[in-house]
Amino acid sequence: MENQPLLQLQNLRTSFRIQDEYFAAVDDVTLTVNENEVVAIVGESGCGKSALALSVMGLHPAGRTKLEGNVNFNGRNLLSLSTGEMNKIRGKDIGMIFQDPLTALNPLMTCGKQIEESMTYHTKLSSSEIKARALELLKKVGIPNPERTYKQYPHELSGGMRQRVVIAIAISCDPSLVIADEPTTALDVTIQAQIMDLLKELQKQMKTGIILITHDLGVVAEMADKVAVMYAGEVVELADVNTLFKNPLHPYTRSLLNSIPSTTTAKGRLHVIQGIVPSLQKLPRQGCRFKGRIQWMPDHEHEENPVLREVEPNHFVRCTCYKNFDFPQNDIGDLNYDIS
Repeated sequence: MENQPLLQLQNLRTSFRIQDEYFAAVDDVTLTVNENEVVAIVGESGCGKSALALSVMGLHPAGRTKLEGNVNFNGRNLLSLSTGEMNKIRGKDIGMIFQDPLTALNPLMTCGKQIEESMTYHTKLSSSEIKARALELLKKVGIPNPERTYKQYPHELSGGMRQRVVIAIAISCDPSLVIADEPTTALDVTIQAQIMDLLKELQKQMKTGIILITHDLGVVAEMADKVAVMYAGEVVELADVNTLFKNPLHPYTRSLLNSIPSTTTAKGRLHVIQGIVPSLQKLPRQGCRFKGRIQWMPDHEHEENPVLREVEPNHFVRCTCYKNFDFPQNDIGDLNYDIS
């Protein structure tokens, strides 16, 4: 039986107030996450990935943020809920793994008490049952001495151990959706692999839907079922993971893939995407937002008002510029990424 939709974003727009104007950092995003599905959101820093995650969690500062559209979770629009109603969902039905575990954890509380906090608020378990559950979670996330770690403070742990504690907090109430915001960014390569293996194992056990925010395409290839590529606040390409790696279409997706070093890349040559993601105030709000970074393409190749179109079953691309896009002759890497 096909998994049911768990989270549906419909025309989500998140705007931040700068002086007296609002500027959209997440712009008209429509996306579905099903039960037991890993949806990866990829793109450079500044593309709106974390802003999207915090919009779902309702963690943006109220006075300086404007949210529009729908965030439907289990049949309820989260954007219409009060703070009290969101508090009942946040941490219980939706867990979040933050990208910097040291700032996500309270330095004045032991790790055990921080894991217990969410369960104390959301469950009716006794204090002894909550403690037993906290120790079980520490063991579940691969911490070798749970009793010792339970009593330790965050500064006493390594980065990898702290991230495991953050994961234990995120899954403590068996959420149906986990948002992992660049969960391996601050970790070395060996620990990164262990954390990703842990997330895969937990997803398999708990049948949880996961939104995985990352800029690491290797992690995407290993973990994701579906991929949304974000650029300048918009989803520019959306497809299942195999389709995206075998047949990337949008110029930005192809540029990201072309930037990955490979064994066939000529020595000393590595593709670099020209320019940077524009700031919110300077972001072009009409036309193809990636146009300025592929200046060798003539203007008429781009749409005036690009929309996300289905170009093959379940494969969506924004702007028709993908039809005639190619890299300059001396800048073509290996775009054959078969991950099957």
